[in-house]
Amino acid sequence: MEQAPPLLLSHLLVNNQPFEVTLTESVFSWQSLPPEKLSSAGGAGSHSVPVFEIIAVRENEVDGINKESGRWEKMPSFSTEPILHAFTVHYVQRSKGHCWWCSEVTFYCSNHLLCNQWVQALKEQLDLQAMRPKHLIVFINPFGGKRLGKQIYENKIAPLFRLACITAEVIVTERANHARDHLLEADLKYDGIICVGGDGMFSEVMHGLIGRTQKNSGIDQNDPSAELVPCDLRIGIIPAGSTDCICYATVGVNDPVTSALHIIVGDSQPIDVSSIHHKNIFLKYSVSLLGYGFYGDTLMDSEKNRWMGPSRYDFSGFKTFLSHHSYEGAISYLPATETLGNPRDQSPCRAGCLICQYSGEQMKVPQKEREFKFVDEEQGQWKVIKGKFLAINSANMSCACPKSPKGLSPAAHLADGTIDLILVRKCSRLSFLRHLIRHTNNDDQFDLSFVEVYRVKKFKFTPKYCDEDSDIQDVGKNHFGQFCRDHPTCNCAQLNSNWNCDGEIIEQAAIEVRVHCQLLKLFVRGIEALSIQNGISNSFVV
Repeated sequence: MEQAPPLLLSHLLVNNQPFEVTLTESVFSWQSLPPEKLSSAGGAGSHSVPVFEIIAVRENEVDGINKESGRWEKMPSFSTEPILHAFTVHYVQRSKGHCWWCSEVTFYCSNHLLCNQWVQALKEQLDLQAMRPKHLIVFINPFGGKRLGKQIYENKIAPLFRLACITAEVIVTERANHARDHLLEADLKYDGIICVGGDGMFSEVMHGLIGRTQKNSGIDQNDPSAELVPCDLRIGIIPAGSTDCICYATVGVNDPVTSALHIIVGDSQPIDVSSIHHKNIFLKYSVSLLGYGFYGDTLMDSEKNRWMGPSRYDFSGFKTFLSHHSYEGAISYLPATETLGNPRDQSPCRAGCLICQYSGEQMKVPQKEREFKFVDEEQGQWKVIKGKFLAINSANMSCACPKSPKGLSPAAHLADGTIDLILVRKCSRLSFLRHLIRHTNNDDQFDLSFVEVYRVKKFKFTPKYCDEDSDIQDVGKNHFGQFCRDHPTCNCAQLNSNWNCDGEIIEQAAIEVRVHCQLLKLFVRGIEALSIQNGISNSFVV
């Protein structure tokens, strides 16, 4: 296939050296003259940047003052002829571990018209990047993690947004659910919503945006069978919390600058969201972990030790492990029979995932056809598992984090419309420790006799003993044939655990969970494969 001719091609100077600079509709590149021999690191004298990863271009003033920033620029003294005109290109540079940073290169020429031509051509190409946000609303949690959210935004993120000509309305939250309540009522005249904080801050923004979208569409969130309307606005996460699991599992790293650059270039990745109901009452949405037993007890205990900061999770996790509580109940689930993958796959979900793209194509099928297919699929396909469990976990994504780089379910997909349901049956303390250790290494954490994993679309959990506010007639009868009144000495609060929903507590044990395919969109592209990460990253820095 014949390549399109370049939009511009010129010989310009970079650091006293001549370079051939080329701009096409998709790539901006510069190569030294004469071309130097390529090194094993990727080319010592050449560099190319996808146009969509250029952050900004600015022209330097004739006398050395930058027109846009007002700062003085040192002019080179490498030629007998005065070099009076220059422009600087800021672009994404990759480094190890999926990190991005903002690099820049300045080009010099003696022709003002040529310099202006380059600036205009580059800006025109940036204006064509329709996915880039121009106006954002930013919520900052000043109390999350190490209480550095406001400082991170002001020192690292705001300068990048200004460089990219992004305007932002900033709200520093003052109470729990401040962001959620604002989004439910505000005029959402923005290109996206940014949350600076941890997973709790993201949860607030998510609940506000989804709730507002359903409210505007007349959808009753209390109806477990309701088809929820996907949200149009994207959410960006600037990590400033204790764990930042959602950011790590969708970007590959918890780095504020990397996340800001994904926002600036306008990346977009849909993700699945699970709705959680109790007796036809909406409780929460979840995008990562929903855990009963071990993770629920750990979170409950950690809430008593908030004074310890992030270390409270390790402390409470150790206490919960020693207590070794198991909980009896029944899991009913609807298998995801038509999914293209399974939880034991060796290939994780990555940027450009074909399985997630296939699910997106299925979303385009008319709703009536999908509803008919969905009802037909449910007939007779529900499965039931009873027993005593140390942990019941559902994962919409891998749930990877720095302490568990593969996550709870390494092959879980971001946007395939399924949940990975992980059941850890009662076993010895040593066996359970083996399972937990496998979260931190490359061993198959599901290859244990007491661990079961299923890819599902829906599931329900019925504890053996009633919730405090449950209708006894609705709990346990179908699976156990006995009720809490048959056990007058039982203490339901101790016999049942709580659910850990993305780091927040759900006290009701009996729940119904359903996944909604691609309900949200984030300012991310998914974790890039290492081949892409290494291939695009170029070692030449001028």
